[in-house]
Amino acid sequence: MLIGLWIRDVVLIEALDLSIGPGLTVLTGETGAGKSILLDALGLATGARAEAGLVRHGAPHAAASAVFAPAPDHPVWAILDAKGLIYARDEDLVLRRTLAADGRSRAFVNDQATGVGVLREIGEALLEVHGQHDTVGLLDARTHRPLLDAFGDLDAPAAAVREAWGVWSAAEARTDELRRLVGQAAAEREELTLRLSEIERLDPREGEEAQLAEERALLGAAEKALGEIGAARAALEGLSGRLAGAVRSLDRARERALSAGAAEGTSAVRRLAAASGAFDRVLIEAQEAEAAVDAAAEAFEFEPHRLDKAEERLFDLRGLARKLGVAVEALPGLRERFAERLRAVETSQDALQTAEAELGAAKAAYLAAAHALTTARRAAGDRLAGAVAAEFAPLKLQQARFRVAVEALAEDRAGPGGLDRVAFEIATTPGAPFGDLGAIASGGELARFALALKAALAGRGSGPHPLMIFDEVDQGVGGAVADAVGLRLKRLAAEAQVLVVTHSPQVAARADAHWLIAKAGDGERLRTIVQPLAAPGRQEEIARMLAGAEVTDAARAAAGALMRA
Repeated sequence: MLIGLWIRDVVLIEALDLSIGPGLTVLTGETGAGKSILLDALGLATGARAEAGLVRHGAPHAAASAVFAPAPDHPVWAILDAKGLIYARDEDLVLRRTLAADGRSRAFVNDQATGVGVLREIGEALLEVHGQHDTVGLLDARTHRPLLDAFGDLDAPAAAVREAWGVWSAAEARTDELRRLVGQAAAEREELTLRLSEIERLDPREGEEAQLAEERALLGAAEKALGEIGAARAALEGLSGRLAGAVRSLDRARERALSAGAAEGTSAVRRLAAASGAFDRVLIEAQEAEAAVDAAAEAFEFEPHRLDKAEERLFDLRGLARKLGVAVEALPGLRERFAERLRAVETSQDALQTAEAELGAAKAAYLAAAHALTTARRAAGDRLAGAVAAEFAPLKLQQARFRVAVEALAEDRAGPGGLDRVAFEIATTPGAPFGDLGAIASGGELARFALALKAALAGRGSGPHPLMIFDEVDQGVGGAVADAVGLRLKRLAAEAQVLVVTHSPQVAARADAHWLIAKAGDGERLRTIVQPLAAPGRQEEIARMLAGAEVTDAARAAAGALMRA
């Protein structure tokens, strides 16, 4: 719903702030007062094409802001999401645009700079314009199918078609992938087999690279340690024998001394005994040292060429990893993926046959659902055409004929919306062929036709309704026809916000809110003003519309009667 319109320096409007309520709001005033300027300002704010002539004379630029309060489920929020715009669903949505005197413009959504095209797309989701020169919304054939589905209460069959389309699309994608796989199966099988055999030949294990690197470091250190131990063992080589010989020599010297008559306690004998004991102790230590060196050597013993084997294994693993473009640690997982892929390739033909059968079933299910939806749409189209035709006579469109064309499309144009092109078509004179809505020549007829269609669709729409703007929908009609126009506008306003520019007192009398548009100022400085009217003012304005230049008591009485009707 539009809740506010802020205008600055647009044509004859210097500054204007309007609050807008629900229901039917009418804009009246004498010709040339500037009623269309408000619509131009609203169009400026919602992305309509704008020319520099909208800028008030002497002002550097024009500006307009439209404040909307869309429902939480309004489709406009999806547009904001797609455009990356920030918003909060419980806050107002502000569309703003400035237009410089040189024709350049800038667009904003919630004070976020954006393109005019984005502003226009958002505006088209929020309002419809049915006027003298164009009708925004109904002329777009893309809206006809959703409108027909809403009228015919076709949500369930349309949802069935969308679901079937999703299943068919997924089955087709799977089948296409399998066909591609089968097509390249021979070459891929050979490549996979080769790569898998290379990996299986090495049989890489989880964490093996780290283990081999650690083992290589330890083996390198052990090899150097053995060299040092060997040098130590060589230094001890023959030491025990020489020490044993020294002990024996000292023992023989002591024995000779004793046999020569030296006493046991003599100094020479004691010293020989001490020297022999010292050498004996050294001999024992030397023997223990040799045993310790041998034990140390045994601790560092390893399989011959074990270091070479570890280095060669590590080299092979890293070489294969480089060849396959992965880390060494990824090789075991890669083997599993290659094996799985090879199994898929080898069974792809069987899988393809299964997928093709599923694809055929999915396509058949979609076509059945789509054809059922086509039948339902044609039936709903006939009902809609009848409902619209029933609105023609009261709106002085007796010679017009309306139909809903539901054209079946080829299968290659299938989509989630079904196999139909839906178009609303009209013929305005007897014997004339049906054509699109843009073929209606008269602007008044176009607006009244839009009203007839909207009246037929009333109560059948799905989701939030946009603001509907009718610009002089009552052009060229009066009396009972004008009253019929007002009645239908009132009915539409019961479920949607409606804004109407009118010259018809019958239409104005049915308003929930009434704005009088007038000019103020002297001949040199004119400006447009908007005056919301209460009941007495409304009666006076409607009386003016009935009587013309001089408002009589009879006109006032007639205006009161219209307002009470």
